Amino acid sequence: MNVVEEIARISGQEKISGRFFLAGNECFAPEISRAVSVVKPSGYVDGHPASSKLDLFESFTEKIVDMVKSSPYWANTVIFITFDEGGGYYDSGYIQPLDFFGDGTRIPLIVVSPFAMGGHISHAYADHVSILKFIERNWDLPPVTTRSRDNFPNPMPSAASAYVPSNRPALDDLFDFFNFGSAQTAVK
Repeated sequence: MNVVEEIARISGQEKISGRFFLAGNECFAPEISRAVSVVKPSGYVDGHPASSKLDLFESFTEKIVDMVKSSPYWANTVIFITFDEGGGYYDSGYIQPLDFFGDGTRIPLIVVSPFAMGGHISHAYADHVSILKFIERNWDLPPVTTRSRDNFPNPMPSAASAYVPSNRPALDDLFDFFNFGSAQTAVK
C-alpha cells in the first residue's frame, strides 16, 4: 500500500481511491474522461492548519498530478490546485467587496497543464468562482444564473494597483495563465 492509498484509507477517501486512483496508473474511469473532475481531500489531508499537515496535502496532490501526467488525457488537461480558505494566516492584500457575503483573504492557486505558462504569476483578482468562469469560457457555457458571481466581468487593473480592479466588482476567468497557441484554442 502506498502513502496515498494509506491516506485514503484512514481519511475515508475510498471513493476517490476507487474512482480516481485506479490500478495500473490509469487515472480516469471512462465515464469521467472528458469532464470536469473535482477532488476534495478529507480533513486529514487538506493541508488546513487546524486538522492536517501541508506535506500530506502535497503528497495527495502530487499523486493526482503524476497519475494525470502519465495518462493519455494529459495533452488536454488543466489542473487547478487551491485551498478552501486562507487557514487563518494574515494577509494584507486587497479584499474586494463582491456582494453581500464579501470575499476572503488571498489563497494560493497553482495551475498545472501543458498549456500553462511556467512561472507566471497573475495579479488579476480571482477567487474560487474564477475556476467556474474558466470552465464556462472554455466550453462556451452560459453563467450558472443571472445573479451569480460568474457574471462579473474580468478585472481591469487600476492605475494604483494591478490587483485592485478599476471595474469592481470583477473576477478573472484565469485564461491569463495559459498559452493555447496562436489560434487561442482552449482545452476541450
